[in-house]
Amino acid sequence: MSEYIPVLIMILLAATTSIAILLIATFIGPKKSFPEKMQPFECGETPIVSPKLRFSVKFYLIALFFVIFDIEAVFLYPWAVIFKELGMFGFVEMMLFIGVLAVGLIYVWKRGALEWE
Repeated sequence: MSEYIPVLIMILLAATTSIAILLIATFIGPKKSFPEKMQPFECGETPIVSPKLRFSVKFYLIALFFVIFDIEAVFLYPWAVIFKELGMFGFVEMMLFIGVLAVGLIYVWKRGALEWE
């Protein structure tokens, strides 16, 4: 049980720090409120459309497309570094992983996320 004491101390310190920062900001921070301050902020410009506007499904398909390639890059690099140590098992597992990502890519492609209009 003594191995967990440093972890518990760090959790306690993190919780105490975050609560202290929130309390200090609540009691000391500025309290003035005016209409310009309460408007949504969009890169220093007045918003063109309502922030509650729904996004097109294409936005989510492109986001899915990005995630597919991002995850692939994150996992392929460490695999390539220790490729020889993993042997055939590591190769088969990575081919299954790439196959799952390929299915995701085909799905996004069939849904038309790669067509710019």
